[in-house]
This record gives sequence, C-alpha cells and structure tokens, in this order.
Amino acid sequence: MKLMTIYAHPADTITNCGGALARHADAGDEIVAVILTHGGRIHPNAYAEEWRKEHPDEQVVASGLAEIAGNKRRELERAAEIIGIRDLVLLDHDDTMSTVHEDVVGEVAEQIALHAPDVVIADYPANAVMSQSSHTIATMTALAAIDRAATYLKNLDGRDEVNIRQVFFTGLPSIASDALSNYGVRNDLLIDITPVVGRKIAGMDCFASQGYDGPFARKAVESNNGEFGRLAGVNFAEAYVRYRNETHDRFPVTRAAMEADPLTRHVAYSQVNLREAYPVA
Repeated sequence: MKLMTIYAHPADTITNCGGALARHADAGDEIVAVILTHGGRIHPNAYAEEWRKEHPDEQVVASGLAEIAGNKRRELERAAEIIGIRDLVLLDHDDTMSTVHEDVVGEVAEQIALHAPDVVIADYPANAVMSQSSHTIATMTALAAIDRAATYLKNLDGRDEVNIRQVFFTGLPSIASDALSNYGVRNDLLIDITPVVGRKIAGMDCFASQGYDGPFARKAVESNNGEFGRLAGVNFAEAYVRYRNETHDRFPVTRAAMEADPLTRHVAYSQVNLREAYPVA
C-alpha cells in the first residue's frame, strides 16, 4: 500500500497521524508527505519568545524567512526519519493561504499523479467557509487535486488518470463512541498506536522551534490520543473519518472487537505512563 498525507504545515503530518504512519512504515508500506506551506509563520515560538527577552539573541531575532523555513524543514526531516516517511514534498507556499488556488491544486494533483497513492490522509475540513483556517484550505485543495488527478487523459495530458481508493480525515473534534451520539457526527475509525507511541512523541520532540517538544508533546498525546484510546479500548489511538463508504462481503467486525473484554479493558488501557516511559530530555 502507498499512503500520501496532504497537510498545511510541516508538523501537521506528525501530530495528526504520526502513529498510524509509523505502523504502516513498519509493515513495509510507502509513505509520501506533501506539505503545502513552509510553516515559517505558524507557531514561531523560538523567534517570537526571543523578541520578548530584555536581551534577545541577535542571531535568532535576525532570522529571515529562509532561515525560519529552513529550520522547520530540518525539524520535519528528522521527524520523518523517526516515523518512517520515505518521501517529503514541501511546496513552500506562504502559510498565510486563506483560499484555494488553482495553481496549488495543480501542484498537488501532479504529486498524486506522480506517486499514485492508494490512500490520502488530510485534515477534517472543519468548516468550508472558515477561510482563516489553513488546515481546511489544505484539505479543500487536496480534494480538488484528487478530483483533478482522476480526470487526466493520456491523449490530452500525457498521463493516465489516478484514482484514490480512500481518503481519511484527521482532527474531527468529536469523542462520540457510537453512531447515536452527537447525531451521528463522529470519527468512524480508530487506530491503535500504543506500540509506536514513543516514536510519535519523539517525532513531535523534533519541532522545538514551535514549542511542540517536551511537555507539550506528552500532554497532547495523553489528552488526545489517550482519550481516543479510551474509546478504542487501548492505551493510545488516533481517530479518523472515512471520506467514502466502504464495501465488504461480510460485516467487518475487527479482531480487536472480538477479543476485547468489556469488563476489564478500562484497566488494560490504563497501563502506560507517558511521562515515565518517555521522559522529557
């Protein structure tokens, strides 16, 4: 299987789906991460906090966009190596994007055509009219690019069409555990990332320039992946929404559902202490 992530900023792939990607990498699957912007203006903690000091480090506060974006790229490269992401594609657009641009849709469609992934992973588009959300813009761009890649015609475009088998969205802020809660709005797929949670934390630790390392990485995984893990009956899980319906020849009851013990699983999924197992350096 080949997977492609399409996100707005360098850290998004790691924080949203780093655990699932690590599991796929361990299974031998290929992973391509497409990042729309350089991320230089997003969470610039290392630079903004330096300016607040009475005697700031002149080298840090003198950093231009090239230096800031270059540091973000290096942070992503280190994180990608930890997770097992084979290819990084940074389109390096400014991260002030507030609308879908046809040329960017074309660039992403080119990457889809080049890599021909089976699966695309992107942010849940929280609201199609929230133009201040670069995450939503990135996903709207991704969906448009997926449609465009599917319409390529060899005698017109010099290439065959590429059809994505499934799209998974991350980041839906819902913790409903069944289809009757929240009027059916929920994440409908949970992936157990407990075996690789240390790698996800290590990947987040790479993004020190935006304060995603150390205590924040552990807090985010504990609160977000820990809560979805509780719903999944495991220690830590990532939550996804399937874009398209899936067809099965029988009811797809998972091995985890068959093996779970409802009486004791709340004890079993409370065994890992992140702060102790993965201490802050």
